[in-house]
Amino acid sequence: MPAVVENHGVRIRPVTPARLVAELTERIAARPGWVRVAIDGPDAAHPDELADALVGPLRARGRPVVRVRAADHLRPASLRLERGRENPDAFLDDWLDAEGLVREVLRPLDPGGTGRIRPVRFDAAADRASRTPFITVAPGAVLLLSGPLLLGRGLPLDLTVHIVLTPAALRRRTPAPWHWTLPAFARYEEEVNPASWADVVIRADDPRRPAIVERD
Repeated sequence: MPAVVENHGVRIRPVTPARLVAELTERIAARPGWVRVAIDGPDAAHPDELADALVGPLRARGRPVVRVRAADHLRPASLRLERGRENPDAFLDDWLDAEGLVREVLRPLDPGGTGRIRPVRFDAAADRASRTPFITVAPGAVLLLSGPLLLGRGLPLDLTVHIVLTPAALRRRTPAPWHWTLPAFARYEEEVNPASWADVVIRADDPRRPAIVERD
């Protein structure tokens, strides 16, 4: 299917889900050394599933993979919910422990870093620090971090992927009990504008028919 040309030299190139995984694999595997990749998108866009789909192909290319989920790096409930259980501003600003994520997961994979990281730092169900140990990341490994609202936080990353849903699709695909988070995503789009600077932007209103946004 040919690309659809939009305004300002932006092209929308439809791909199959398998082709999307193949292209992302090629792009990630081409980078030397440790590679820190963020798959950013609302839960309704299934960023965790896309990250999981990359694991096998990357390992087949000889790259060790470490999976990290933003949900395992939350702040304690006393801080996350200080402004209420359904506060969209808190969801954007207070839920993710970005400082801990940088300190114990991302920064050790800087060039010349120790490579010693803690992939799971917090057990949200138990509301306490996780008991999982630190691990030493193999040379040339790829770290795949996935979750919502990751960009614009100064996270040290080597490749960023942003999955876009239109507001209508986001509302339709978000379970009703989580509709209170929708203003957080609207504010994220307005203030961070992640699609303007992510390395790869994917449109996924229909998960069976994703499309890659290409710019001149």
